[in-house]
Amino acid sequence: MAVDYTVIVVYLAGMLAMGWWGMRRAKSKSDFLVAGRRLGPAMYSGTMAAIVLGGASTIGGVGLGYKYGLSGAWMVFAIGLGLLALSVFFSARIARLKVYTVSEMLDLRYGGRAGVISGVVMWAYTLMLAVTSTIAYATIFDVLFDMNRTLAIIIGGSIVVAYSTLGGMWSITLTDMVQFVVKTIGVLLLLLPIAIVKAGGFSAMKAKLPTEYFDPLGIGGETIFTYVLIYTFGMLIGQDIWQRVFTARSDTTAKWGGTVAGTYCLVYALAGAVIGTAAKVLYPTLPSADSAFATIVKDELPVGVRGLVLAAALAAVMSTSSGALIACATVANNDIWSRLRGVSSRKGDDHDEVRGNRLFILVMGVAVICTAIALNDVVEALTVAYNLLVGGLLVPILGGLLWKRGTVHGALAAVIVGGLAVIGLMATFGILANEPVYYGLLSSLAAYVIVSLATPATDAAVLTAWRERLAGRTPEPLAEPVPAPQ
Repeated sequence: MAVDYTVIVVYLAGMLAMGWWGMRRAKSKSDFLVAGRRLGPAMYSGTMAAIVLGGASTIGGVGLGYKYGLSGAWMVFAIGLGLLALSVFFSARIARLKVYTVSEMLDLRYGGRAGVISGVVMWAYTLMLAVTSTIAYATIFDVLFDMNRTLAIIIGGSIVVAYSTLGGMWSITLTDMVQFVVKTIGVLLLLLPIAIVKAGGFSAMKAKLPTEYFDPLGIGGETIFTYVLIYTFGMLIGQDIWQRVFTARSDTTAKWGGTVAGTYCLVYALAGAVIGTAAKVLYPTLPSADSAFATIVKDELPVGVRGLVLAAALAAVMSTSSGALIACATVANNDIWSRLRGVSSRKGDDHDEVRGNRLFILVMGVAVICTAIALNDVVEALTVAYNLLVGGLLVPILGGLLWKRGTVHGALAAVIVGGLAVIGLMATFGILANEPVYYGLLSSLAAYVIVSLATPATDAAVLTAWRERLAGRTPEPLAEPVPAPQ
């Protein structure tokens, strides 16, 4: 394993070096939070694919393939569909808004007063997304070094917190691009063909497994519908995803670069399911489906290649973890803390803005690591986060983009009614039940439409300013001051 250890250590050291290099580029709030809005198509596509394809998509996607066969691709497939829908229908308009958070978009559309409540919901979602990604380090480091769970979380989490705190989105963008390349080589170009060959090819896999393993709908129609409802729609409104859209150089980059990333996700989804199916042939009685990825990597890959593929798994976890962390810190600082203090999120000089956001990443990073250590049931925590996100925020966000009659009172009612409905239904039916997100979303929609129609329409001046921003005819408001020449 010495060669594999060397590959992993070099990879982790490279991530820290990227963070240090990114720190030199993060001179303003725009640089720190959205990479100066300067990413071109290639880097935008790679980093967008990296953030949406995390540990759940890699380790969990292979696990679903082990359990259900090719239909296990549906979870990651739903993520890819969501990214495609966001890129084709909404990303160009989102990029032209020139904001930093989803809550700022809601304030622009509805005329204020929606930010703190929506910010709290979005913060809870991004926090739990970062926590669940951080917990995944324990699985990978256990395979690598037979390491204690707590120590693995601390080491993996600390590396992500370090490079994210140093350079913000620039560091995360650079590391994500490396992680995208590592994942592509490790999973698609190495693990996928090796797993198929080791399993004897597709003909042998079909001969040894039940026919439902090769049924595209074998996982069940209700499960597929739930995946689409949670993950596809979740991709449309998550702060971690929107913050990447804000990094695009232009609305064209956001649209077509995101389309390429979404297509890549569809390929990655099928690859994970095939690897899991091959693992079922090789190891038919594993105690846990989620151990399929680590088992096939550890037992079937040659020295050196094994280290690279495990580095790919680390890359998948780190990209999602760092993206969720900066999103969590951005929402906490700009949408909650600044508003509660009555301070504009755009007030202050560049140095103060960067320092404040850097401090919030550090604080949120420590909170994420501590929560990850204390938490055991990762699936339930992530389900709660996604249910609240979709049940509480999907309707007011998409309604604001698609329906001009929506009002701020309707938006607030949708967030509150949808959020409370989700919480109540989870308490009644159970956290992992489908009913909370189904009926929570319907409750949110009903509240939004009824209250919007029952209250005065949004002020015409607000809607005019909103349309100007969507069209890209208004510069970023209160742009960060340029220091006077010395």
